[in-house]
Amino acid sequence: MGIFSRLSWFFKHQWKQYLVGVIALILVAICNVIPPRIIGNVVDAVSKKNMTASFLITNMVTLFVVAIVQYLLRFLWQKMIYGSSYVLERDLRSRLFRHFMKMDTTFYQKWRTGDLMAHATNDIDAVRDVAGPGILTLADSLITGTSMILAMGMFINWKLTLLAVLPLLLLAVMANVLGGKIHVAFRDSQAAFSSINNKTQESVVGIKVLKALGQEKEDETDFNKYVDQNIKANKRSYRLDALFDPLTTIIMGISYTLTIIFGGLAVLQQKITIGQLVSFITYMAELMWPMYAVGSLFNLLERGSASYDRISELLAEKSSLVNPKNALTTIPSGTIDFDIKRFHYPDDKAIALSEVNFHLDEGQTLGIVGPTGGGKSTIIGLLMRDFDHYNGQIMVGKTDIRDYNLNSYLDTIGYVPQTNFLFSTDIRDNVRFANIHASQSKVEQASYIADLQADIEKIPEKYDTQVGELGVSLSGGQKQRLAIARAILSNPKLLILDDSLSAVDSKTERNIEQRIAKNRQQGTTIIAASRLSSVENANQIIVVDHGTIVEKGTHQELLHQAGWYADTFNLQARNAEIEGRLNNGK
Repeated sequence: MGIFSRLSWFFKHQWKQYLVGVIALILVAICNVIPPRIIGNVVDAVSKKNMTASFLITNMVTLFVVAIVQYLLRFLWQKMIYGSSYVLERDLRSRLFRHFMKMDTTFYQKWRTGDLMAHATNDIDAVRDVAGPGILTLADSLITGTSMILAMGMFINWKLTLLAVLPLLLLAVMANVLGGKIHVAFRDSQAAFSSINNKTQESVVGIKVLKALGQEKEDETDFNKYVDQNIKANKRSYRLDALFDPLTTIIMGISYTLTIIFGGLAVLQQKITIGQLVSFITYMAELMWPMYAVGSLFNLLERGSASYDRISELLAEKSSLVNPKNALTTIPSGTIDFDIKRFHYPDDKAIALSEVNFHLDEGQTLGIVGPTGGGKSTIIGLLMRDFDHYNGQIMVGKTDIRDYNLNSYLDTIGYVPQTNFLFSTDIRDNVRFANIHASQSKVEQASYIADLQADIEKIPEKYDTQVGELGVSLSGGQKQRLAIARAILSNPKLLILDDSLSAVDSKTERNIEQRIAKNRQQGTTIIAASRLSSVENANQIIVVDHGTIVEKGTHQELLHQAGWYADTFNLQARNAEIEGRLNNGK
């Protein structure tokens, strides 16, 4: 029952709706007392041979009226109780989604997408069932059970009632013994569902890779292992849950046996009439639902409790990115002074950056290059405030970026990663995602700067073309250019291109660079690249290796230093020349 106390914040908010629903249930229970009473009176009238037409009609009309009233009352309680449970579902889904939006990179490294989806769907459904069917089952079983027992004691015989109800106390003992075990079993079951969700999501997203490497059968075998684990966890939970109904049937059978034996003796001793015994047995039949409801109730409560534990654990996660009390909401602008003494990732004590510093005036372009794993993406991650814990400072306009409101700061950045995410909508809405009300002319201008407009014009539906899930209908280069157009349309103070020209050819790359430079004369640009031709025209270039800057200067200055930059540039130039000759030879 602890789940009800943990949801008390919601019940306090919706108490009026639940009160109306419970009152409706009480009235339904009162109505349920009437039919057995009428049936007993009719049986007595028949047995005593004093049945009259008016008596029969009166009782039949009463039954009809009771049925109509019950219909209306049942509609009312369903609307109030079930309707309120969907309010809880909406609130929990909204809280989870807001929580997801606030969380940092570390959170998404810890929790897998499929697991988060399981929390946001299956677990919330289980908690909603507590506030809907759970409340209904609890209230209805208590009200119906109590009203039936009172009717049996008041209208028939209290001694016979006590004798018939006594075996039902065994249900409380059974619930206490099985409750804790069922909670653990359902928690394991929900965790197994999360694992299947993770595996399914991973396989669907990576289906092209699986097919390309011929790993379909192996992946299916791996998936079946997760299914087997889920089945095993569910079997255990349902095996424990299944113990309720058979034991309930046995207990009810004992009650019926005692009722027939001692009720029959009471009729023979003329302590009650045959009609009263029929009414008593009818009341006993009405008690069947509350007794079986105990098993259903514990199923709902333990499943909901386990799911609420999992949701609470997720909501308890704290982001390391916290806005200061007096966070600045002004638009960051000015020079960028990057000075990091030391930084390591939260889950890794190895130093990721050490003594990295550079100065970038507003309107200039910085190129970041270096060997794979040297620290380029880490520098960009700190600029994007993926992490705030580091020894050093990153200043924009002489203000530490950690002093800005996170949203105010990020709103001034246009970021284009190497792997782009496109939404399942048309090209136009993908381009103007950051400014959904942007005019068609601005969409076309951004597409032109990203050298994408010519490609779009060749497509029959042009900007109305649906890109498909994750942009499946577009090539890799088109996805990158669409993402660049999206960033440009937002007109950011700082544009960050994180190896986002890797999928385009050299000619397209030059077109994009020239157009960006022409249209962003007042904007600052940072380009991280593996292909050094992407940063030739940058005002400043830094070479990052093993988490520190090993070379710094302009393109010409770095060539004269004859270091990693010069060697790599010359190698890439020779490869491009050879590739050009081969293409011309074809």
